[in-house]
Amino acid sequence: MKKIILAAVLFIATSATIQAQLLKIGVKAGVNFASQTGDAFPNQNIDKEGITNFHAGLVAEIKLLEKFSIQPELLYSTQGASYKFKDVNQEVKNDLGYISIPVMAKIYLSKSFSLEVGPQAQFLVSDKDNVRLGDTKTFDFGLNAGLGLKLTESIFVQARYGIGLTEASKDADVRNSVIQLSAGIMLF
Repeated sequence: MKKIILAAVLFIATSATIQAQLLKIGVKAGVNFASQTGDAFPNQNIDKEGITNFHAGLVAEIKLLEKFSIQPELLYSTQGASYKFKDVNQEVKNDLGYISIPVMAKIYLSKSFSLEVGPQAQFLVSDKDNVRLGDTKTFDFGLNAGLGLKLTESIFVQARYGIGLTEASKDADVRNSVIQLSAGIMLF
């Protein structure tokens, strides 16, 4: 009986250790350098510039193979662009807040350096634009690609580029485009 209990305890301890190595959960935050591609105002004298904003949220890493993981995330991310109307000397900002759900495939090129690529679904939750590009769409789908670096077993940094594949507005030909620089920590 003691051997069975000891075997059960060892099995549970081993399973918990394996699970801890296969799934990690943490938080991340960083800066967005966002812009919008396309032509929001055709036939008008306008300069379009990017805006700097932020993203923050939860991250998980699920190790599937020795050098391959899946990294789903749940982020709040602000994107958009700034438009300068030259004819009337006016600047307006299109500031969009999204709940972003990227699912990144991570290929480890070394123990700490990874290549990341994957799709992203975004749901509009905030539209603080002072320029009307028409009705802003509430769903945005895009692709991300980037690099990750583990500084320690828990602390990491990432650089990522994301491009929207769907138009951000029903009435204007614009798509979100963002460069994200992030830092994070795996808590458990």
